[in-house]
Amino acid sequence: MTKTIYVLNGPNLNLLGTREPDIYGHHTLADVEALCRETAARFGLEAVCHQTNREGEIVDLIHEAAKKQAAGLIINGGGYSHTSVAIHDAIVGVQIPTVEVHVSNVYARERFRHQSFIAKAAFATLCGFGIEGYRLAILGLAARIGLAAKT
Repeated sequence: MTKTIYVLNGPNLNLLGTREPDIYGHHTLADVEALCRETAARFGLEAVCHQTNREGEIVDLIHEAAKKQAAGLIINGGGYSHTSVAIHDAIVGVQIPTVEVHVSNVYARERFRHQSFIAKAAFATLCGFGIEGYRLAILGLAARIGLAAKT
């Protein structure tokens, strides 16, 4: 049975490629999802990708990941990273190894973006690598759960 990881993208990430390309680049959400699926497959993992603009749906997807015994979670909470205690609590509650990802370097941006509730629940945070951060997150997650790349 193939292990799964959930890749969750929060509000406005459906606009990747068109929203503020000077900050977020020209890659689309479809590019992110393809990158995640390809990278996960190198480790014998299946990446289950979701994007939603609704906080409660993110919480529900985190619960679903636990119910389906996902091996890990990659999350870009978008703006909810800085505001959502509910998402933090969901991650803590399910105890799935989690990596937080941000396309931009949140620490080079507005001060309110320097605080992340998700980071406090994740074992790692990556920011500023563009969509490459998702690949790096999967590499780190695979190492954390003891998987090596398949040749």
